[in-house]
Amino acid sequence: MSVLSRHLETFGALLLAVIWISPLVFAFWAAFHTTSDAVNFNLTAPWTLDNFRTAWAGAPWLKYFLNTFLLVTVILIGQFFVTTLAGFAFAQVRFPGRDVVFLLVLMQLFILPEVLIVENYVMVSRLGLFDTILGVGMPYMASAFGIFLMRQAFKGVPIELHEAARVEGCGWFGILWRVYVPLARPTYLAYALVSVSTHWNNFLWPLIVTNSPDTRPLTVGLSIFGAPENGVNISVISAATILSVAPLLVAFLVFQRQFVQAFLRTGIK
Repeated sequence: MSVLSRHLETFGALLLAVIWISPLVFAFWAAFHTTSDAVNFNLTAPWTLDNFRTAWAGAPWLKYFLNTFLLVTVILIGQFFVTTLAGFAFAQVRFPGRDVVFLLVLMQLFILPEVLIVENYVMVSRLGLFDTILGVGMPYMASAFGIFLMRQAFKGVPIELHEAARVEGCGWFGILWRVYVPLARPTYLAYALVSVSTHWNNFLWPLIVTNSPDTRPLTVGLSIFGAPENGVNISVISAATILSVAPLLVAFLVFQRQFVQAFLRTGIK
């Protein structure tokens, strides 16, 4: 029975992998073939780069890439700052109501970002940040998931290192910067990959809060590029999609080992 269950688990995992990878494989196939060859799965059809040339000439992709890079960078810097301080406070600083406050922070995980769109829109408009990179990124800088992840990483640091730093005369910020942050680098890397991939692919909020190509990220630009009124060409849209997701795929392939190890090490402590 155990052998059968292992085979079923393996089959289920492979089936899920095939289901998840199929759209990307088809997009890759269509991007290098004409529409008719892509739809008919003509395996002997010649490969071509014309779809990429057409897609690149059809939209300001360099500007979209720059906007997306600035957006994920601004969000990540803000998240690192907030989650580091909050995670350290919840892990090592004793204050009244600490567990209650941490529980309230975790409740944010159960609230979908779409529920807060109206409130975030009002806040961004009042601050005069509408149609700006900072306005797109500001609602995401306080991440409950990031705070939880950093808290768990900091709780795994041996207390002897904390006490040794105190004996050497370090204050709270000195201990955080010299002891906790260096030991949590794998966690920072894993969280950075999650954050960048999430906000690189974010669509609804940037669509609402941006109005011009000067602030549009890749997802919004891709949706406008593939709009029905611009004509639907599956191969060209697939080429544009590959251009949009390629940086994320490369980053994950390069850092996948650190990504997996960081989450394996960060358990419930």
